[in-house]
Amino acid sequence: MQQPRAISEATGILGILGILLIASLIWCRPLALLWIVVILFVLYFFRDPDRIAPDEADIAVSPADGQIVSIEDRLESEGLMRRMICISIFLSVFDVHVNRSPIAGRVAYSEGKKGKFLDARNPDSAHQNASRLWIIKGPRVTVAVRQITGAIARRIVPWSKVDDDLAQGQKFGMIRFGSRTELYVPEGSKVFVRVGESVRGGVTALAQFPAETIGKTTTSA
Repeated sequence: MQQPRAISEATGILGILGILLIASLIWCRPLALLWIVVILFVLYFFRDPDRIAPDEADIAVSPADGQIVSIEDRLESEGLMRRMICISIFLSVFDVHVNRSPIAGRVAYSEGKKGKFLDARNPDSAHQNASRLWIIKGPRVTVAVRQITGAIARRIVPWSKVDDDLAQGQKFGMIRFGSRTELYVPEGSKVFVRVGESVRGGVTALAQFPAETIGKTTTSA
């Protein structure tokens, strides 16, 4: 069982809110209710539930909680340099924002990229927003996960680094507030989800790898 880690990212925010709450209790008690509500929401947002992954080598589980907003063939041109199936997940401020590894494997690449902060529901955010690409190389297949910032979410927090070994469903980072996460799987994979469907990170099976792909882990990263 992994220890909750997301709440550690909220210590600064909670500290400021705590000071504001104390100040309002001294000088303006009606305002204290507002800060209590905000503190409760921050605690809710940074929740970090324990999840049990299926531990299946030919399955990619969801890297994030949220709603499927697109499924398309796309050239992954930053790390793997080949066409793949991209499954995009939108995370609202009410979703768990911890990101989890879709497969068991080694972090072969992890690099952030500067960009804009468009609304994560905007398809252009996938190409123009600040992001971080992860390439995870398993014993049988290689996948990629891209964390994308949004209009509110402007900080991607990596918890893992290159050469770290990850179990399927293991936490490797988070995005603070509303955002978007993309999973890239090999062409020919069988996708289990549809646009509009809700998924849970580390639990929901998104795709099954094609038999001919198993064993091919070549990557340019």
